[in-house]
Amino acid sequence: MVWKPHVTVAAIIEREQHFLLVEESTPYGLQFNQPAGHLEEHEDLITAIKREVLEETAWNFTPEYISGVHLWRRNPNNPTFVRFCFVGQCYDYQSTQALDTGIVATHWLTRDEVATKSLRSPLVLSSIDDYLSGQNYPLSLLKSFLDYA
Repeated sequence: MVWKPHVTVAAIIEREQHFLLVEESTPYGLQFNQPAGHLEEHEDLITAIKREVLEETAWNFTPEYISGVHLWRRNPNNPTFVRFCFVGQCYDYQSTQALDTGIVATHWLTRDEVATKSLRSPLVLSSIDDYLSGQNYPLSLLKSFLDYA
């Protein structure tokens, strides 16, 4: 068997000291997460984060920079994730769009409110703290060579 980490993307979206999170149904019950999801085949990371934010929140998203890249595994029996965390702004809310399967609701929460919730992973609060500490890496760090001969 070949070991492969799962590549995921997540978005930090902040307005007036409140962060956009999704409440989702998970195998561990209802949990909170940034808008996030898996990189799909034939998709670059920027396309993936725009798609995931739209699917999970009904907001269009413009990434501005990267706040971190994280490697995480819950325990040796669980998958390993490489997570690219983007910071950006939402615009053009799609009020008629249904949210992705499993998403119960979206919430704007302060950092302290986030800390009291059942979180999907420790990366949720860690990513917010990275953002608040000013971690900022340009999108030009990412290079994509898809279907490149």
